Amino acid sequence: MSVQQNANRPQRGPFGGRQGGPGGSIGRPVEKAKNFKGTLFRLIRYLRPQRLKLSIVFVFAILSTLFSILGPKIMGNATTKLFEGMMGGGKIDFNYIWQIVLLLIGLYLTSALFSYVQQFIMAGVAQRTVYNLRKEVDDKLSRLPLKFFDSRTHGEILSRVTNDVDNIANTLQQSITQLITSLVTILGVIVMMLSISPLLTLIVILTLPLYILVTTNIAKHSQKHFAAQQKSLGELNGHVEEMFTGHVIVKAFGYENKSIQAFNEINARLFNAGWKAQFISGIIMPLMRFVSNLGYVIVSVVGGIFVTNGRINIGDIQAFIQYSRQFTMPIVQTANIANIIQSTVASAERVFELLDEAEELPDRADAQVIAFPKGDVAFDNVNFSYTGQEPLIKNMNIDVKQGHTIAIVGPTGAGKTTLVNLLMRFYEIDTGKITVDGVDIRDLKRGDLRNIFGMVLQDTWLFNGTIMENIAYGREGCTEEEVISAAKAAHAHHFIKTLPEGYHTVLNEEASNISQGQKQLLTIARAILADPAILILDEATSSVDSRTEVYIQKAMTALMKGRTSFVIAHRLSTIRDAELILVMNQGSIIEMGNHNQLLAQNGFYADLYNSQFSGADLEAEVV
Repeated sequence: MSVQQNANRPQRGPFGGRQGGPGGSIGRPVEKAKNFKGTLFRLIRYLRPQRLKLSIVFVFAILSTLFSILGPKIMGNATTKLFEGMMGGGKIDFNYIWQIVLLLIGLYLTSALFSYVQQFIMAGVAQRTVYNLRKEVDDKLSRLPLKFFDSRTHGEILSRVTNDVDNIANTLQQSITQLITSLVTILGVIVMMLSISPLLTLIVILTLPLYILVTTNIAKHSQKHFAAQQKSLGELNGHVEEMFTGHVIVKAFGYENKSIQAFNEINARLFNAGWKAQFISGIIMPLMRFVSNLGYVIVSVVGGIFVTNGRINIGDIQAFIQYSRQFTMPIVQTANIANIIQSTVASAERVFELLDEAEELPDRADAQVIAFPKGDVAFDNVNFSYTGQEPLIKNMNIDVKQGHTIAIVGPTGAGKTTLVNLLMRFYEIDTGKITVDGVDIRDLKRGDLRNIFGMVLQDTWLFNGTIMENIAYGREGCTEEEVISAAKAAHAHHFIKTLPEGYHTVLNEEASNISQGQKQLLTIARAILADPAILILDEATSSVDSRTEVYIQKAMTALMKGRTSFVIAHRLSTIRDAELILVMNQGSIIEMGNHNQLLAQNGFYADLYNSQFSGADLEAEVV
């Protein structure tokens, strides 16, 4: 997990809240949902299938708390009996005392049993609910269009799928039962205190405004420091990631000292903000203890007076002091949990926003199937724009025959990759029609359409697994011999055999244990193994050396034989033999023809071609 993800992950404080000093989350700025009520009710709907189990959890939580609350009152009876026996000449009824001791043991064991059962059931409820939510999110991601991922960072999407869902899970499993327990404890303790002495109860309740005054004032001052702490932490994580990702460049240009200086400045800001935030929020608990002890003093003095006047038993005073101590902790917990629930609803809102995103158009129920695709492709008056306002592809018409190689050239942003995205139906066209073998691609299932294509992109993608598994990704059910044959065709076999584990060498998460050129060779081998009807090559040889490029070009020529191929090219020397070259600029095809025809036109393509080769000749002269 990255540093930033750890920073964002909710941590548990000593009282069940997220950490933020001794007071849990009190004093921390709380992220709030835009639509708290609507999101909360929507989240509750996910708990409906677990209604029966939740009811059991609520009942058991209440019973566990009630049995625990009865303890001080019964213990007070034992204290009174002991006091009466000592005052009455030392005759103590030990049978009565032992009965109370056994009763208390039974009460606390029963309370612990109820607590264990409700926690056990709630763990299952929470995990099952979050399991279903994660599954729904994962299914949703598979149905979202490419533009959703293009418009958001990977970190943002991952945060919603992991951190936000984990936040919901933690709250469901811990905070809900804790909230029930805290509320029942507050009500039960008030009832028990009233049964002992309404006047003493009023004294304890009058300390509540002091608690509120302390927490709200300190929280108001600490929030700005917590906000500054989070801001500095984000800056620090970003700086560390940037410096260590580009550490070679930093060292090459001698910026180590400046990097360290920048780190120290941000670290100092983080230290100051963090120290102030933790110190100010840390004052909360000592002040709350002061208020609590003030209440104990008053209760003890008034209670002592009542005992001497015979208005109350000494055991009841002991029980009342215990209840007054139990009264403060649930208040702190409730305040923490209220903040946690607000943060959780904000997390749920982000997850629901993802679930509410517009999906890809569904596949047609009567979708056609091209059993034996040939590779004829046609663009008929195709128009497309990303925003619906600025057109990128305008009135495009192309007719590609089986086995032809179509090269697409043009400056950056001309629409070359967009054309391929439309062909693969990663984006939907605005108007017009794209056909494969005469069938509108919208009449095909996306999976069936994409099985017709094989892709080798400039940006290689390999997953954490063996080289054998990465190449075999190209075709389900292929044999080891077929994988090796594809690797030989891509001229990857030799370097694979030089690795310690050969085809069973495990690539790490970013495949950084092999070179960029070797990665490209593996993706080419994967495309060869797929044996598609139509190939899409996006400057597939850009990351290999000149000698390897010659071998790959030969392999590609053999692979493209008899197949329709779309080649996005930056080096024009690689596409001289293409049957058709499309020259694109600002979303339109401005020139069309083969290499010789386009050179004869002496237009945009000729300028591109001559600029590349005049630059190469100039380099040769300089050398």
